[in-house]
Parts: sequence; structure tokens; C-alpha cells
Amino acid sequence: MKTACISTIALSLALIGASAQSGTAVPATEKLPVVKQDLVAPPFLPPQITRTAPARVVVDLTIEEVEKEISPGSTYTFWTFGGTVPGKMLRVREGDTVELHLKNLSSNKLPHNIDLHSVTGPGGGAPQTLIAPGNESTFVFKALNPGLYVYHCATTPVGMHVANGMYGLIMVEPKAGMAKVDREYYVMQGDFYTTTGYRAGGQQPFDMQKAIDEKPTYVVFNGADRALTGKNSLTAKSGEKVRIFFGVGGPNLTSSFHVIGAIFDKVYFEGGDKYQSNVQTTLVPAGGSAIVEFTPKVPGNLTLVDHSLTRAFNKGAVGLLAVSGPDRPDIYAKGVINQLPDAAKANPVVVAHGEEAPANAEPPAPRDNALPNRGKQVFDKACVACHQANGSGIPGVFPPLANSDFLQKNPKEAARILIGGRAGEITVNGVKYNGVMPPQDLSDAEVADVLNYVNVQFNGGKPVLSADEVKQLRNSK
Repeated sequence: MKTACISTIALSLALIGASAQSGTAVPATEKLPVVKQDLVAPPFLPPQITRTAPARVVVDLTIEEVEKEISPGSTYTFWTFGGTVPGKMLRVREGDTVELHLKNLSSNKLPHNIDLHSVTGPGGGAPQTLIAPGNESTFVFKALNPGLYVYHCATTPVGMHVANGMYGLIMVEPKAGMAKVDREYYVMQGDFYTTTGYRAGGQQPFDMQKAIDEKPTYVVFNGADRALTGKNSLTAKSGEKVRIFFGVGGPNLTSSFHVIGAIFDKVYFEGGDKYQSNVQTTLVPAGGSAIVEFTPKVPGNLTLVDHSLTRAFNKGAVGLLAVSGPDRPDIYAKGVINQLPDAAKANPVVVAHGEEAPANAEPPAPRDNALPNRGKQVFDKACVACHQANGSGIPGVFPPLANSDFLQKNPKEAARILIGGRAGEITVNGVKYNGVMPPQDLSDAEVADVLNYVNVQFNGGKPVLSADEVKQLRNSK
């Protein structure tokens, strides 16, 4: 394997040498006004173009090999265009002449190039831009066809370069321009393959065999596990028109792109100039794109997912669009929940005051050495999918169980939720969540075991409930 890699690099460098010997000239073109493209980090992008005539657009794009977090506590060595995954988005107008300056930093270790799907010609420009570290290539092309296009590195092995984050989007706006919207965002999905497990911690080395087998460890938006949540959530006001430029870098997986709580007014499928109306989920292939437009009408969090849902909730492809504005009960009313007569015993939901555990509460029973294993088994079966293996939850969607002030102060209420479920607002660590947790089909002992496990494992506490106490709670009203 090592020999093969060395041979590949040697061949690449030989090709670079041949290219350098022939020289790379910037062709003379018609006299056009020169526009310098200002690149910004995703999820943001250059503004809509207001020009009505073609220009010579100069783009400076830098290749950077950087180490960043792919998930909290886990790092990965990304190969990037512009230091970000996805690479910074380019935006030009149909008929523009694009002068691309591609720099491969001296601190990098490998040769790279760029294949732009918007280019008409061999390799999308890849043969013209293959450069070793410490070099710059200049490539000029005419943007002939409007649309949203992927660009990526096409250096051998291509799949490995793409799998390490070397992809981005270029928008070629039509001559007639694009309709005005209130907000635009730039999101790309990618699959990553590591020798370690999901959220394993520490440095995460690339695994070529997993990539060949198409078994990703991570499937993420914008280069990291839940990169578009928490303080990095997208934002909008209700009534605003939102446009998302969505692409899939791959290298392997197709995305079923969906926004939970929204219907796309328009989807310019496959990044072209035709659109479909009233779309729930749009399929975007690896190396492909789509432009989606919609107008949130009520406040709350809308969740971006790949609707192949284990990729979302178990591999990281989740984002949030936080919508602010006044309530609209005529569109989205609050739910009313009534208990079924035959569920009275199974759903004790009345919260009694004064049952919170004091801060210095002692455990109700001697600690059982087997407790963590039993509790973990229940946790893995009933809790991991939503609250995650480390108990961190999903920002804005599922509250954390780790370091949770709610669990530490309200162990009996937590038991009631496990027994009878809960719907509506709940505040954990000062953050409000508004969702539904169904009753769990657990025995009294299993409820006690899992709560004690969570309290010990994730909250630094001691066991707080016995099976007999859970039984009393279940029988109380």
C-alpha cells in the first residue's frame, strides 16, 4: 500500500513537471471589467449578482491541509479548498470569464488540483491545475451554462481526496439573474471514513477500505458532526424567503435532503434551471446539487437532515434553522393531550411538589457493583438513538442527559417520564425543548437501573432510585 501511494505521488509529480515545462499562460480575452471575488466561509456565500453584463472574475483559492474537530473531542486531518469543508463557494454570472488562481501551500504534503463541473472542457480544468505544494496554477474558463455545480479535487486517488473534504460549489447565475430572497445559505453533505468509531475521541485516521466498502463512520453537513446546530444554527424570521444551495460532495452517498417542519416551495433539482413545487424531500447524488427555496411561517426550530435517518441521528447529518417570530395558532396550534381510560395506571403524570432530591441526598440502597452494566444495557437499548451514546443529546431537539440539571434535581420526575411519557416544554440547563417522549416499555428495575446509570456515569452522582420506589411511583396518581 505504501509503495502504491509513493508511486501515485511520483506519477502526479511527473505530470506536474510536464505541465510546468509546457507553461501555463493566461489567454488574452475581450476587454471586460475585472471583479475580484470575495470568498467567505460556509454556511455563508457571496451576495447575489446585480451586474447585467459579463465581467472577468478573479478568484484566489488556496488549498490547505488542516486538522480540525470532526466531532467534539475527535479531530481529523482535512484537505480543503480555502480552509473549510465544504470549500468556499464561488459565484459568477453566465457569460463571465473566470480567472482562477489556485495555490497549494508550501506546508501541504500532497499535490492537488481542481475539477469544476461548471467548466466545458477535459477534466473540468483538472489537468491545467495539478500542482505540488509550494506552487500556484492559473486557469481561465468561460462560464457558459447557468446552474449550481460541484467542484472537487481530482488528483489520484480521487476518492481519497474527496473523502478528506476537497469539494465545494460554484453558482453560475443566469443572465436574467435570480429572484430576490431574504436569506441564502450554503450547505454540503459529505461522508467520512475513519479507522475508529463514531465520536471515538482523539485523532481519527482515514480508512481507505471503509471508503471502498462505502461504510462511512460520519455523514455530516459542512464538515463536522452537527456543524449547523447550537450557536452555529442557521437563522431566519417567520415570513422570510430562505434559499439553501445544497450539494453533496460524497464521495459515495446520495442524500435524501429534508427539512423537518418545512415544505420546499421550489426545488431546482440537480442544480439546473427547472423547478418542482411543493417538495418534501429531494434526492441529491454524490457530485450533484439542488437549490431549495421555502418560507418558514411559524417560530421554532426546523431540522435539516438526510432522511436516511441513521445518517442523521447516528452519524451527524443534522442541522437547525432557528426561526423567530410571533405564534401563528391558525397555522400551527398547540397540541392537546388526553389520557386514555385504559392507560390511567400506566401514565401517572401528576408532578408532586417537594419530591426533588436534595443536593446531598444519600443513595436509597447499597450500591450494586453490577448496576452500571444493567443500566448501560437499558440505556443502549432505549436512550442512545435520541440522547446519543455520550448523553449529550441533540441541540434544540433532544435534551442532554449528561450534566443535566433537570435529572440531578428531579430524579422522580425523570422516572415518571420514562414510565408515562411526556409532551410539551421542558427546560434543561436553561435551554427550552418542546417535543414528545413516548412511554418506555421498561420494568421497575430497568427504570431504576437506567436512571442510576445515567446519574453515576454522566452526572457524577450516586444511584438515586430503587425498583421499589419506581413501583410506588407507577402505582401513584
